[in-house]
Amino acid sequence: MTGGRYTLYSMQGSGNCYKPRLAMHHLGIPFSIVDVDIELGESRTPQFLALNANGKIPLLVLPDGRPLAESNAMLLHLGEGTHLIPADPYERALVWQWLFFEQYSHEPQIAVARYWLHLKPGGAAMVTADQIAGWRKKGGAALGVMEGHLEKADWFGGEGFSIADIALYAYTHVADEGGFDLAPFPAIRAWLARVAALPGHVPIGWRPA
Repeated sequence: MTGGRYTLYSMQGSGNCYKPRLAMHHLGIPFSIVDVDIELGESRTPQFLALNANGKIPLLVLPDGRPLAESNAMLLHLGEGTHLIPADPYERALVWQWLFFEQYSHEPQIAVARYWLHLKPGGAAMVTADQIAGWRKKGGAALGVMEGHLEKADWFGGEGFSIADIALYAYTHVADEGGFDLAPFPAIRAWLARVAALPGHVPIGWRPA
C-alpha cells in the first residue's frame, strides 16, 4: 500500500496483470506496482498468501487496504460507474458474457500457450506436441468466435469500448507469441488497431512513473 493509492502486485509480461494496468490508465487512476516473480515463488510466500490465499497474480490492493484477486473482477470494480461499463442492463450483461468467454474459452488456450512457449524459461521443452495442437485448435476456435462478432460490431459488449475489450485485448494482441497467426482474422486485427489508437492506451510493458 502506498499513501491511499491502488497497489497492483504484478508481472509486467502477464496479460492478466496488464488488464488492470490498462484500465487504470484509461480511467486516470493513480497506482503503484509491486513486482512479483512467480518463477521465484514470490506469490507463495506467507506474506503474499495472507493477501491472496490462491497464490496468484495479479492482486489489487484498494486504497483502503482491501485486497481483490482475479483480473476480470478488478476490471468490474475499476469500471463501476464509468464509461467502461455500459449503463444499459443488456449491454452490461454482454460485457460480463465476454469476460466469462475470455476466462473460459480464450485465456486457457492463448495465454497458456504464450506462457509455455514464450515466457517460461525452457517452457517449450516441457510441453508435448499434443498439448500445443490442443491449444492451437481451441484457441483458434475462440479467435473464430471473436472474428465473427467483430465482422458485425466494432467493440465487445456494447456500442463502445469497455472492460470486455480490455480483457480480450490483453492476450489477443500478443497471441503470436503463443504461435497463433492472426493473418486469417482481419476483423480482429482491425479491432486491435482501434484499441491501440484510443487515447489513454499504453503497451503491455508500460508501468507508472
